[in-house]
Amino acid sequence: MADPRIGIYGLGTMGAALALNMADKGIDIAVSNRSDAPIAEFMTRAAPFAAHVTALDTLEELIAALPRPRLLLAMIPSTGPMDEFLSQVIPLLATGDTVIDAGNADFHATRARSAQLAEHGLHFVGLGVSGGEEGARHGPSMMFGGSEESWAGLQPILSKIAAQFDGAPCADRMGPDGAGHFVKTVHNGIEYADMQMIAEVYDLLRHGAGLSPAEVGAQFGRWNDGPLESYLFEITGTVLSYDDPLGQGPMVDAILDRAGQKGTGRWTAIEAVQLGQSATMIEGAVAARAWCAEKDLREVAGAAFGSDRASFAPDFEELEAALLAARILEYAQGFRILAAASAEYGWQLDFARIAEIWRAGCIIRARLLDDISAAFRETPPEGQLFLAPRFAPVLEAGVPALRRLVSGAIAAGYPLPVLGSALAFWDTLRQPRGTAALIQAQRDFFGRHGFDRVDGKEAHHGPWWN
Repeated sequence: MADPRIGIYGLGTMGAALALNMADKGIDIAVSNRSDAPIAEFMTRAAPFAAHVTALDTLEELIAALPRPRLLLAMIPSTGPMDEFLSQVIPLLATGDTVIDAGNADFHATRARSAQLAEHGLHFVGLGVSGGEEGARHGPSMMFGGSEESWAGLQPILSKIAAQFDGAPCADRMGPDGAGHFVKTVHNGIEYADMQMIAEVYDLLRHGAGLSPAEVGAQFGRWNDGPLESYLFEITGTVLSYDDPLGQGPMVDAILDRAGQKGTGRWTAIEAVQLGQSATMIEGAVAARAWCAEKDLREVAGAAFGSDRASFAPDFEELEAALLAARILEYAQGFRILAAASAEYGWQLDFARIAEIWRAGCIIRARLLDDISAAFRETPPEGQLFLAPRFAPVLEAGVPALRRLVSGAIAAGYPLPVLGSALAFWDTLRQPRGTAALIQAQRDFFGRHGFDRVDGKEAHHGPWWN
């Protein structure tokens, strides 16, 4: 049995899937877990690749089995358990070794842990892994944040297990410390917005146009054959086609109408506001999940005020144009957050490359990402994706369709927290003279702040209202 190239600690759903992916690709690994049962279960699943797997009972044995400089990947909760894990492993490691956190983590914690390990001569990597269990097993999209030295050690492994797009791996180094986990966080924020946008359209077609879930699913399948092609459109078409195996009717009607969330979308919204780049579409999606979780309150409110809505049947071609425009604006907001963070933390993020590694393996993979990558390589005006010349015809056709969709749906009583936010974002940014002057005048009145003049003369810093 060959010496393991990397150790994996934590054999839960994602850890086991990544480990199986590595062994399947012929990468020699060592594995361990805090408790024994997952190790035995994993070895049963890994039987076809047993020649590439060494199972060890303890963390100490796992570290001792790795060649130096060691690569130790942890797939455990990235809160208290990760801090406890680091306190255990730091004394067992040697200068030049690398610890990889492959879970979802707050990038601030990743930056702090990177600095902590650097004090001991160690490398800490925040590795964003997207694609869920299926992606981890057969090829995820991976966003690496860490030193160039640790990237050199991990690149041959990650490139081999990553999803492939046109022969290129969907894995790359984003930058130092928390860059990888931050890019993954924004990925998840875009995912939230995409899912909510799809849900809003489903609501319109199901309850506004009176289509059955299967009919709505078939329409998503047709859209998935065109420019809206994406993993989320594909699975929407699939899940809406299922009937309830334990009862009668569509499966979607048997599922409790209360969506959960793990927090990464909320992290994106919080960081956007902190960076001065409020991402209203992502915020709308997070808000919608929070409101929808209050099902008991919604039932009381519906009984008190009524829940009737008018019929509303949008044209499918118009709806497709509106969705494509909204999706461009959604990505534009996401990349604005990435740009702000890149400047704030000195990461020098490559936006074109980020779009490329999102083209396969991850949840938001979509045909549109090809054009997004090309748009960034062409350097869009002001660095803004929505100003890219290649998107001008799409937005010229799609925004009027989006306006008709939003105005008609809202008039009929349908909530559109994401699609409505897309239109507000667009209309605000295209107005040379908007609401800011009045807001600034109000601030000056009650707070005596200075203001800049339109004519460029010296800023006024006194009480002009006397």
